Amino acid sequence: MNDSSSPRFRSIATTLAVALTLTLAAAAGCDNRQDPPLPSVLDKLRESHLDGQPKIRIGVAATEPLMGELRNGTYVGFDVEIARYIAASLGYEGDQRIDFVSLATEDRIPALQGGVVDLVVSSFSITEERKKQVGFAGPYFVTTQEVMVPNRLKDKIRTIEDLRDPAYKICTSGGSTTEAELEKHQVKALVVKRVGDCVNGIREGRYDAVSSDETILAGFLSQYPTEFEIVDMPFGTSETLGIGVPIGDPALRDLVAFFLDKSYQQGRSGISSPWLTAYNRTLGPWMKGPKSQPQPLDVPKLVDFDDKAPRR
Repeated sequence: MNDSSSPRFRSIATTLAVALTLTLAAAAGCDNRQDPPLPSVLDKLRESHLDGQPKIRIGVAATEPLMGELRNGTYVGFDVEIARYIAASLGYEGDQRIDFVSLATEDRIPALQGGVVDLVVSSFSITEERKKQVGFAGPYFVTTQEVMVPNRLKDKIRTIEDLRDPAYKICTSGGSTTEAELEKHQVKALVVKRVGDCVNGIREGRYDAVSSDETILAGFLSQYPTEFEIVDMPFGTSETLGIGVPIGDPALRDLVAFFLDKSYQQGRSGISSPWLTAYNRTLGPWMKGPKSQPQPLDVPKLVDFDDKAPRR
């Protein structure tokens, strides 16, 4: 039988005790090197300029059917529904907590830069040039540039070459990516403030065609289904629509991206999502083919309001 008081036994016990102490210290060191806890939605809200604001101001279109339209005193459309979802996710649920601000295409960037609005949800294409001036969360929709012509010219204006014919007056809205794309294809366009001005001008005989995003044109086609036709032309790359935020508020950009991704993940799970609900109620019946929400880019990892534990 071993004697616990013997020097040999005490030496072994001491060695084991030292080894155990070193192991525990190493484990503690590992714990200290763990990643810091994830920031929460509330943390980001406190970092953003929205902190303490009783209302959120969102720039939308007021004259684009199916996308953003002021009808009987209420804003309706796909962009407006997305804006309401983001506002509610940020804690501004209900139209009584939202100030919708009507913006023309060319006014979107100045409104964000000047603090007139907190967000812009208005067919806002993400471009490298614009990212130098405002922040973007998204994309939340992928669209293409198209041309809409009156039925009287549907057999005559079919190609980009036809658009170059000086006999035809082509119209588009100022400050849009469409304006730049037409210039790139050597198409001379008459520039107005709103796409609706182009459509009214065609109906009055002042213009012959209008070019814009397919989403915007689908809205006007829904208004005048027997008067117009949308012509698919190969203008090039698709347009990705994003939600504009002030460039100096990365916390707000992160929040909007996070909640767009939350809708995207719900859609991937096979359950209805805020995006799909908005699309089916507005654009869906008038688009050529089925659409799905694109995956947002640069989405931060955050602890949501209803999360029980940090997600990694």
